[in-house]
Amino acid sequence: MLILEVMKISAYTDVSLRAMLVLATLKEGEMLSSREIAAAVGTPFNHVSKTVSGLSRLGFVSVTRGRHGGARLNEAGRAATVGQVIRLLSTREDVADCMSPRGDCPLAGDCRLRHALNQAREAFLRELDDIVVAELPTRTQAKAIFATIGLHTAD
Repeated sequence: MLILEVMKISAYTDVSLRAMLVLATLKEGEMLSSREIAAAVGTPFNHVSKTVSGLSRLGFVSVTRGRHGGARLNEAGRAATVGQVIRLLSTREDVADCMSPRGDCPLAGDCRLRHALNQAREAFLRELDDIVVAELPTRTQAKAIFATIGLHTAD
């Protein structure tokens, strides 16, 4: 169970990656609104809106405001790897959550288990460093997702 938690990503990171996957299927110059992205990834609009804003702050998504605005992956977003995105969005510095109810751990200063778990997490992320997010979605996946929300896909 502990090892599974080591490799679990947050809901925010999951939505961020899924939003990037959807945006990767667009034709050059096309954009999607946060509402359209929310429908495509099956996540509430307010979560996707925060996600798109966060991806914009990280420099992966370009956002145009207004009636005909929307979001699109920019050059950095098209080159981003899964490992890179997870690292940037991760809010936990330490894998192990081993504090006692009093908030202390007698092994915290030199804990070999915590060190081993952090190394395992880094190995997990290194495996994802070669996987470019924008290269993951297939045309078949894009067509199925976009058909559900009434949009076309890049052919």
